[in-house]
Amino acid sequence: MPLALLALAIGAFGIGTTEFVIMGLLPEVASDFGVSIPTAGLLVTGYALGVVIGAPLMTVLGTKIPRKRMLMLLMGLFIVGNLVSAMAPVFAVMVIGRVIASLAHGAFFGIGSVVAAELVAPHKKAGAIAMMFTGLTVANVVGVPLGTLIGQHVGWRVTFGVVAALGVVGLAGIAKLVPELPKPEGVHLRHELAAFKNAQVLLAMAMTVLGFGGVFAAITYIAPMMTHIAGFADGSVTWLLVLFGLGMVGGNLIGGKFADRALMPMLYVSLGALAVVLALFTLTAHNKIAAAVTIALIGALGFATVPPLQKRVLDQAHGAPTLASAVNIGAFNLGNALSAWLGGIVIAAGFGYTAPNWVGATLAAAALVLAVLSSALERRGGTQSIVIASGTSAGQQTPVRH
Repeated sequence: MPLALLALAIGAFGIGTTEFVIMGLLPEVASDFGVSIPTAGLLVTGYALGVVIGAPLMTVLGTKIPRKRMLMLLMGLFIVGNLVSAMAPVFAVMVIGRVIASLAHGAFFGIGSVVAAELVAPHKKAGAIAMMFTGLTVANVVGVPLGTLIGQHVGWRVTFGVVAALGVVGLAGIAKLVPELPKPEGVHLRHELAAFKNAQVLLAMAMTVLGFGGVFAAITYIAPMMTHIAGFADGSVTWLLVLFGLGMVGGNLIGGKFADRALMPMLYVSLGALAVVLALFTLTAHNKIAAAVTIALIGALGFATVPPLQKRVLDQAHGAPTLASAVNIGAFNLGNALSAWLGGIVIAAGFGYTAPNWVGATLAAAALVLAVLSSALERRGGTQSIVIASGTSAGQQTPVRH
């Protein structure tokens, strides 16, 4: 694997830390600003919605900018957003800071996925994407637990200051290691938009929203769930997040490996198992050991879907993948926002801290149904991939039946 993938992984590490660390600090942030836990959950929802908006917006703005330079600009925006969060005087300003940081998220992973795939042979593309996303998963083993520990003992503001420093390291890594990769000639915004006419691209994105949303329905409220239901001490949330992160690392690498061999079967297994495990979490959350094992499994199964889903979009949007790739990252976060919001609703309605697990199980099961539907349509020739060769016009799209 090229050394440039390490630079992408470093950037992903910083972004992953700021995305997930808030879940371990919800009680501290809520207490500091005098808001409820469900209200503090808006910091998760706001970030996720910012990714949904920022993914296509920043990608479109970057259509005239070489990919390396765009990745560096995105990391700069990420740094600014985390500094605003660290210094926020009121809750609303912190939400704004989270949104600013999130605007870089989708485009970074979207453009980064395309760059990673271009750096390796065709049969290694999912593995390269998984390597970049390893930074995101390792963040949950190192960055998130450490950030949670710092936030609980020194203050959550310090945590976001450290995250901003991570962004600086990521920016330096990209500047040093990523090669100059100019935007391909002949591929314009209208070509990128044409990919969204492909029903398989849209189905893959819908799977992304529902499948990964299932993970966040449970994990967003892991701190109150584990302290109030399982009986863990506040400090135990840190190592529980380590377990979640270890599961993510393993699931991401396994998903990347098997997606290059059998993409759709990999999705069937991971989504089906995820739905079952999330449903069981309603019961296992009452036992410390069982809860810890379940959290690791949720991380593994959830992130086993990431490389195959991202590769599915890249394959189906072949020839104009950048915008579709970025929008699919937004789809991951749309699922995060949807599930965090639904989880807050069921908690606020009095169903308890384990109720979001049922929300997650339902979302994951719905994603599995869409995966089966997508595969059936493909076998019947009901949809076609759009291939836009470099240098062709939008009216010269060549459909290729899989």
